[in-house]
Amino acid sequence: MNNFVFFGTPEFAAIILKNLVKAGFVPKAVVASLDKPIGRKRVITPPPAKQIVLDSGKNIKILQPEKITPEFLETLKSIPADFYLVAAYAKILPQELIDIPRLGVVGVHPSLLPELRGASPIQSAILEGKTRTGVSLFLIDALMDHGPVLRQKTIPIDPDDNSETLTEKLAELSSKMLVEILPDIIDGKITPEIQDETKATFTEKFKTESAFIEEKDLISAKSGNTELAKKIHNKIRAFYPEPGAWTILNGKRVKLLKSKINETGKLKLEIIQIEGEKPKATDIF
Repeated sequence: MNNFVFFGTPEFAAIILKNLVKAGFVPKAVVASLDKPIGRKRVITPPPAKQIVLDSGKNIKILQPEKITPEFLETLKSIPADFYLVAAYAKILPQELIDIPRLGVVGVHPSLLPELRGASPIQSAILEGKTRTGVSLFLIDALMDHGPVLRQKTIPIDPDDNSETLTEKLAELSSKMLVEILPDIIDGKITPEIQDETKATFTEKFKTESAFIEEKDLISAKSGNTELAKKIHNKIRAFYPEPGAWTILNGKRVKLLKSKINETGKLKLEIIQIEGEKPKATDIF
C-alpha cells in the first residue's frame, strides 16, 4: 500500500501529503523543489511538502533534484515503488521516469480535465468567473495533463473564494479521493477514461504583470461599470495571496488584497497594502 513516491512542492501538495500520511499512506520518498530564500531577510526555507516530511517524524527519504538527470533516475529506480503520485511538482516528467513504476504515475490536477490544463488551473478558474471546478486523478503520460482520467469530483466555487481558499478546498478534496481510490488502483479495479480532446482548454503561467489593474479601470468599476467590476473582482480573488493584484497610485505600488461587489454591482475595495506599509481595511477609490 505504501510503496509509492510522492512528487510535489507547494501548499496544495503539502496538504495532500499531510492527509495521506495521517491516513496511513506513507510514501517511501518525497520529491520536491529546492529550498529557497523567503521574505525580506531571504531566509533559506524548505518548500511546504518537504516541511511536512520534516514535521512528520516518519522515515521518508527527501529528494530535491534541481533537474531530472540520469543520476536522479537511477536513484528513483533504487526505491521500491509500485507507483508515483504527482501533485503540483512543476517539472515535466520524461517518459523514462514515467516508465519506472509498474503501475505508472498518478497525477492530481485541480480542474475537471480536459478543462484548464497547465500551470494555473485554480487561478484561471477564478479569473474566468467559473462557478464550479473540481479535481481530476489521471494517469500521467508524456503530454501535459493529457492522460486518461481515473476519477473526477466537482465542487462549487464560492463567490468569496480566492486562490488561497480554493486551493485548500481542492487539496482536501484530492486527499479524500486518493484515500478512497489508491487501494483500487493498486488492485487494478479502475478503468481509465480517455479525455475528450475537443473540450481541452489551457492555462498560462502568470507573471506579476498579469495582476496589474489600471487606476482608471478601478475608478470605472467603482462608478458603475458592472462588467468591469466583476472582471476586476475576479482578478483580485485569483491573484490572492500571490502575486497580489496591484495598481499604481500617487507613484506607489498598491496591492489589492480583497474586494466585493455591492448590491448595485459596483466594485468596493476592502483591503489594500500600500508599498512599504502593512495591509489595511480601506476603500481609497
